[in-house]
Amino acid sequence: MDAIEAAHAVVVEHHPDAQAAFLGGSVVTGRRTAMSDLDIVVLLHGAPAPYRASLRSDDWPVEMFVHTEATWYAYVEREVRKRRSPLLWMCADGELLFDADGVGARIAAEARKLTAAGPPMVSADEIDDRRYAITDLLDDLAGSSDQSERMFIATELVRRTGELALAISHSWGGGGKWLARRLETTSPGLSLRLHRGLREVLEGRVEPLVAAVDEVIGQAGGRLWVGYKRGGTS
Repeated sequence: MDAIEAAHAVVVEHHPDAQAAFLGGSVVTGRRTAMSDLDIVVLLHGAPAPYRASLRSDDWPVEMFVHTEATWYAYVEREVRKRRSPLLWMCADGELLFDADGVGARIAAEARKLTAAGPPMVSADEIDDRRYAITDLLDDLAGSSDQSERMFIATELVRRTGELALAISHSWGGGGKWLARRLETTSPGLSLRLHRGLREVLEGRVEPLVAAVDEVIGQAGGRLWVGYKRGGTS
């Protein structure tokens, strides 16, 4: 059974009265792998939505995100504020499996409009917070001679630098594989440089990674430590 047929069968089995359903994620793109699951968004009139469940059906791993139209908007609004919304993208880029009463078409249109508009702007304070955190990690990397410490410092630097690159380019964020995929379109070549830099750190050389990080942080105003101040105690 192919992905679309399998996803449709899952919805019929668990929510035969659903208003609409989408199949999103890697299975509807050219990035499908042997481990790809079925990411299914289901729209219901009411209870038991909203909920999320993981299950297996016909040898497919399934992630099901069940909402009403109202909870879909509420969850998306919350995720968009964080500039990272898997739910939004599953409906913007996903396959509309069926649409009993038009709610699927409305959700799809809204999702495409929101993704095209881009995420909210990043505040200057948030950029400075990110610069400070990266600067602190760069100092830790420079001061450490322990390879285990360097591994974890460098890994954190790679993630934070990728996130900063997306933030300053007004791009949608992502985690895990989606961070790499967002960077491919926003900052071509950066993921490869960070990857190579991380490998060099594991072999004892920090300079290539530091150069890649400094290039990104330089676009945001450069390293920041002296003069940084925030209220509170942490």
